[in-house]
Amino acid sequence: MKGHPIQYSAEEMAWLEANRTLPISEYRAEFNSAFGRDVPAANLHALRKRKGWKTGRTGHFAKGLEPHNKGKACPEGVGGRHPNARKTQFRKGQARSGVAAKVYKPIGTERMSKDGYLERKIHDGMPLQSRWRAVHLIEWEAVNGPIPAGHCLKSLDGNRLNTDPSNWELISRGVLPHLSARHGMKYDDAEQEVKPTIMAVAKLKHAAKEARRRSSAQPIPTQAAE
Repeated sequence: MKGHPIQYSAEEMAWLEANRTLPISEYRAEFNSAFGRDVPAANLHALRKRKGWKTGRTGHFAKGLEPHNKGKACPEGVGGRHPNARKTQFRKGQARSGVAAKVYKPIGTERMSKDGYLERKIHDGMPLQSRWRAVHLIEWEAVNGPIPAGHCLKSLDGNRLNTDPSNWELISRGVLPHLSARHGMKYDDAEQEVKPTIMAVAKLKHAAKEARRRSSAQPIPTQAAE
């Protein structure tokens, strides 16, 4: 049959168009049964596409539609319940072994981050990145509460390992660039006596920048017609 077009009578075409919304397996079975044909499902599917007959199905999982396997356990021997999958599954209460046991760090362990901050492990859950948190953030939030959105902490003495909450000031993230060497301020390298002045200038520059931004964002009033 390959290479030769399949011919359909007018009656068959009428039936195929009228029943185009059937799932392809039922479409093929009922058509072949009704007309004594043996047309493969692929050919009937291709016919529907050529004719532009819509089935009403998008092929997408509609929002809010409940999965057909919701609440059903995977059959034994399939997927995650296959014997090979069972061998490597971690079971609750099971002790770590191999590389996982060698690299495991208990909660409360402290380490140095690549940016020079002291970090502490706070849980064993997921995601992995959330297991460690900077100690100065933990100590500061214990005294002052959560850090507001758009803000961060800046070490007042420039020593990132001094995690005492009194050594960290809450500032807007927009102030940080004005404290960097890129803007000629070099806050961390400055003498302790001039750090307060640099901080004040950085905040003033940020405030001026924000004021210009808000001013430029305001709509320009249109001139009234004479």
